[in-house]
Amino acid sequence: MVKLRLKRCGKKQRAVYRIVAIDVRSRREGRDLRKVGFYDPIKNQTYLNVPAILYFIEKGAQPTETVYDILKRAGVLKEFQLNQTKFN
Repeated sequence: MVKLRLKRCGKKQRAVYRIVAIDVRSRREGRDLRKVGFYDPIKNQTYLNVPAILYFIEKGAQPTETVYDILKRAGVLKEFQLNQTKFN
């Protein structure tokens, strides 16, 4: 099973995170399948590769709680729901 989760990067006391698609059995800094976004909690900046995120969600990837909140704030989940209603 694939999850969308945060992968910690940056310096001590200055963490930034990559949003990655990763196998559930991998550890936090393990090898990811694909980098799909970036999140800086200090500057509150977010960069999302929306087509890649939608691709993984359509294939059944589950976002973690934090990633879910980030995607919800960015409006990506609304876009996913709109795509679902078009094809059903």
